[in-house]
Amino acid sequence: MSRANERRFVNFHRVLNRAAWSPRAGARILLGHLVAAFAPRGPVVLGLDDTIERRWGKRIGARGIYRDPVRSSDSHFVKTSGLRWLSLMRLAPIPWAGRVWALPFLTALVPSERACREQGRRHKPLLAVGRQLVLQTRRWLPGRDLVLVADSGFAALAFLDALSCGGVSVITRLRLDAALYDPAPPRRPGTIGRPRTKGARRPTLAQVLMAEETDWHRRTVPGWYGVGERVLEVASATAVWRHAGLPVVPIRWVLVRDPDDRFAPQALLCTDLTRDPEQILTWFVRRWSVEVTFQETRAHLGVETQRQWSDKAIARTTGSLQGSDVCVR
Repeated sequence: MSRANERRFVNFHRVLNRAAWSPRAGARILLGHLVAAFAPRGPVVLGLDDTIERRWGKRIGARGIYRDPVRSSDSHFVKTSGLRWLSLMRLAPIPWAGRVWALPFLTALVPSERACREQGRRHKPLLAVGRQLVLQTRRWLPGRDLVLVADSGFAALAFLDALSCGGVSVITRLRLDAALYDPAPPRRPGTIGRPRTKGARRPTLAQVLMAEETDWHRRTVPGWYGVGERVLEVASATAVWRHAGLPVVPIRWVLVRDPDDRFAPQALLCTDLTRDPEQILTWFVRRWSVEVTFQETRAHLGVETQRQWSDKAIARTTGSLQGSDVCVR
């Protein structure tokens, strides 16, 4: 606000902890501008991911103890005290920048389970908050084709089923040992009992990867994690993903391997069975720009250096800083 040197700066800061205004209404306005500028037609590609804002202090009620994704690795686990935020971003190719930018427009605080228990409130898991954010965007953009790109943490059957029913296509990573099946066969007339939800069990993707009869196709994927174009070998098909007690979700799986063995094989899923595997890969690699945005907001916009402690100011400030990243760019 350019008021840091004002003697009574606290009066300006009250817009965060006392003033009556709606961050959700501001998010809707910002989304409208982003769609008009970067996606006037065609699919609207969104990115969803969570980040930890390192914060300490007894008066910060929503904080918890989480795994620090920046300081941890596969062999080293680091915990930190902080606030968990879930951010929904527009993944837009910027012509003058020559790359994809992740532009946040809707960010929500996900309080820890301990904080909810102490305040006598029901704890809402990360996936439930993510589902609400995406379906809220669905209501803001009726009639538009929405594609959500997320990491493996959002590859949950209940989450995928809810968004598919809401008209949102989801692209995430898929486990190589996921239980895949044929679609349920047609029901014969006069059959009693519950209808079948699946057909015969299919080989796992780990088995498909090792099978000699797997049909591989070479594809050139642009913008592969910041290294430019890369030639990959791709195999794809449709199947039904099922787990006992959870919704049944039809998916298109995409198995990817590098002919030069520069990275381990991996699998993706898309809940829209009509999408081309090359298009699925092109959209998925945009997800890397989400991590770049989180890093830039820490380095340049003061996230993790804030001093407020009231619940309302905390719930508003980081979301406002994430939204202001769009204006700064």
